[in-house]
Amino acid sequence: MNLLTTKLWFPKPEETDFDGLLAVGGDLSVERLLLAYHSGIFPWYDEGQPIMWWSPDPRMVLFLYNFKVSKSLQKTIDRNKFRVTFNSCFSEVLKNCSTIKRNGQTGTWITEEMQKAYTELHLLGHALSVEVWEGEELVGGLYGVDLPEKKLFCGESMFSKVSDASKVGFCFLIEKLKIDNYKLIDCQMYTPHLESLGADEIPRIAFLKYLDS
Repeated sequence: MNLLTTKLWFPKPEETDFDGLLAVGGDLSVERLLLAYHSGIFPWYDEGQPIMWWSPDPRMVLFLYNFKVSKSLQKTIDRNKFRVTFNSCFSEVLKNCSTIKRNGQTGTWITEEMQKAYTELHLLGHALSVEVWEGEELVGGLYGVDLPEKKLFCGESMFSKVSDASKVGFCFLIEKLKIDNYKLIDCQMYTPHLESLGADEIPRIAFLKYLDS
């Protein structure tokens, strides 16, 4: 197991264990987080645990033109039921992502330490949020780390208080990324929900090539 100190570095992603865990320790400074995401690494840990850094193989990604819009979702979009904004209340999106109840989870990995770190990334222009509104109420959203020079967006978490809200926000994000000529969204790890949206697993080495280009 690789143990990180205050020195700003990461081992090579190929040094992970079977589950994709690469290193433990370090900090959540802006410099370390940016180095991590540019190296295909991300933090993921629970409250009370040390910071854990991951680079799974295979990697779950969504190529933008593979995004699947169901008929029901398209109807929801066409009805203009929701209003979508970008970067209008990043901290509120984080807070909702951290508190929303999820099947099979008893707590959250979006700790106060994580919220503070990603808010700082956002203030420096390295993270963005998508907000979905029903009237004046925030009912869905998502956030992630933006790597515009790599044409890659790293999705972190989303929440939805009403049916289809987060999916609508995700759809609007994809359209924005298409306009800006992005290549893909890094979804990190497999879930059936992501697969239903069109995401797929690719070898880590293939994913890292997008960061090297």
